[in-house]
Amino acid sequence: MLGYHTYAVSKADRGPLVSWMVEALEVCGCRILSVSEIDRAPFRLAFETAMGERMGILAYAFFANSEPTLNRPPDEHRFQIKYGSKDGAFHEVWQDAFGLYTTLFFGINIRDGFFVGADPVLHNPTRLFISLEFKQSNVDSILSTGWTSWERVKRDRLRNEYPTEVLVGGTKKSFLQFIRFERTALGLDPGHRQMLAEKLGLEARSAVEVTELGRAVPHALAAELELSHEELLDLIATAPRLKMAVRGWVAEVHLQRQLAAIPGVHDCVRLEKEGAADIRLRYCGSRPFDIECKNVLRQRLVDGTIRLDFQRTRSSKADPCSRFYAASDFAIVAACLHSCTEQWEFRYMLTGDLPQHPRCSGKLNHAVRLDDLWTADVDKVLSEAAARA
Repeated sequence: MLGYHTYAVSKADRGPLVSWMVEALEVCGCRILSVSEIDRAPFRLAFETAMGERMGILAYAFFANSEPTLNRPPDEHRFQIKYGSKDGAFHEVWQDAFGLYTTLFFGINIRDGFFVGADPVLHNPTRLFISLEFKQSNVDSILSTGWTSWERVKRDRLRNEYPTEVLVGGTKKSFLQFIRFERTALGLDPGHRQMLAEKLGLEARSAVEVTELGRAVPHALAAELELSHEELLDLIATAPRLKMAVRGWVAEVHLQRQLAAIPGVHDCVRLEKEGAADIRLRYCGSRPFDIECKNVLRQRLVDGTIRLDFQRTRSSKADPCSRFYAASDFAIVAACLHSCTEQWEFRYMLTGDLPQHPRCSGKLNHAVRLDDLWTADVDKVLSEAAARA
């Protein structure tokens, strides 16, 4: 039995949401296998694709609309995130530990025939009876292209949290694409979430051509899995979720490789420990110090400035400020530009030189711009960090 909390809802009120999802799946060529009771939310659906793949979704689905609201912009759309009573508490957004069901957290505009999806991980836990807003320009892009993505600042004033989130939008024809996207994007940082959304577009997954691999000696993993190098790389290339997971680790590998090649750097190791920084090293005989690798956002500012959403994915309920880093957590931040430039390149900053958080004492601001203080001159940053170690 699946262990998620359900909420009593009205069949008459919420039934159109379920009907829309069923119709959207059928438009995508799917055969519906089962639908949970419409008087309990979130809604669970199981279906089979035209290729015979069986999938399931758990849908935290809400109505989206553009009804005029007092003191709100006239071009604003929104969906109200609300189930049950308005208790002000935090509620879990469930994820299937076995990966059989994909969680969707989204709004549906029944009248205009589109949906807008938010990151269920970033919204876990969530308050109910809150609103998620977007603009008419986003709707225009959805209806004209069938699939789009954009950034939004997720505001939670009570918890001092203002993370950047990436929303995606589509129509019935791209609903299956949305499900595949959320299955693949689970746990991705905002930059790579948007990168994946842009890469997928309206099309299904595309394989990356692997050529000229040569006749290498079989790796132990390839031997264990009984796959050739070509088959193993093809598997990663054609499985977006696996590829994106590998990409996150690859950033750290590239950073370690680049740092280890610098004269004066020694004992350069990756710290594969939950809650720790990513790399520890010594420089020119210094005491060891730590470096954190963080991915930048996909979208630049109008003037071309690259941004970094510098915070942890989640915070504790007891301490909202625990989402943010402190200067003492590590000595250097290495901003990986891959989600923006699609190159494995980095910019560096001493953690102690980053701006302070405006509301959380002793913490660092999460909204960071890669200005002229960020540098590609890693030797300079390492020398300064070593002097402070």
